[in-house]
Parts: sequence; C-alpha cells; structure tokens
Amino acid sequence: MNQDFSLGSVEVALTPQERFEEFLQSRGKRNTQERKLLVTHIFSHHDHFDANQLIDELTVRKDTDKAFGRVSRPTVYRTLNELVEAGLLRKFELDGRAVYEHDYGYPEHDHLHCTKCNRLFEFQSEELLALRDAVAREQRFRVTGHRLIISGVCDECASAKRRMKRKVDLI
Repeated sequence: MNQDFSLGSVEVALTPQERFEEFLQSRGKRNTQERKLLVTHIFSHHDHFDANQLIDELTVRKDTDKAFGRVSRPTVYRTLNELVEAGLLRKFELDGRAVYEHDYGYPEHDHLHCTKCNRLFEFQSEELLALRDAVAREQRFRVTGHRLIISGVCDECASAKRRMKRKVDLI
C-alpha cells in the first residue's frame, strides 16, 4: 500500500495581498504599510507558526532589513485575526497555544503532531475524506469542513529515544 499523502495545489484568482486588500476595503479599513509587510512575510513561506514566533521573526528581520520597519505586538495580533476572518489563515489550538497556517490557496488537509518535538506533518487522504462523507451521509449531516490532528511521536524522536544512553554520554 504505497500511497501519496502529499498536498496538491489550489488555483486562486488573487494573490494573498490582493485578497487581503479586497477584504479590508469591504470592511472600510486601510491597508497600512505594517499590514502589507505582515502579509508579505507570512506568505513568503509555508510554515505553521504562532504569534510569538512571528514577532521573533520580525524582530530578527528588522535588525537586518532597515526597510522592514517596526510592527507592534497589537498590530500583529490584530492583523492575524483579520487574516483569519479574510480566509487567508486558519487558526487552531495546539498544546494551549494558537497556531496559524495558510488556508488560502491550500487544499483541505490534516495533520500528524509529534508530541515530543512539536512538529506538524501535513497529509491528505482520499480514504479519510470518503469515510468522513460516508459517516455524514449516514447521519444526514452536511459537512462544511473538518480538522483532524493525530498526536503521536515522529520517527526521528522515536529513534532518539531508543538510543541507549551510555554513562559517558551523561558527563
């Protein structure tokens, strides 16, 4: 049973920046320089992150890039909430902290969460979607989405645990 659980891609009409601009205009809000910088940074790579990680990244970047400027902590939190409202980011709770991931332009997917190293592994399974839909049909339930996070220990952490500690390693 060799299956491909990798994520595909989803075609979108607007860039994340354009979609956010459209969202802000519909709410009568301005797209400030700080918001633009946050969206550019967040969508420059695909990672799961929390607000503190984002603030740390911005602080490091600010030190090396004078054009980046300063983004306040309240602006980061406010903009993250707006990005979730706009459908650009998805927010979920993991070990008591709010974690964000790209939602716009990414297919529906699920996660494996390593409880040792706290990494998230994304996967997509047609069989899981078929099971979800079959259960929903049986229960006469209209599915609008789902989120599945399977907790466990990744191979790397499990391998590290199995290595025997020698007395010399403890020095």
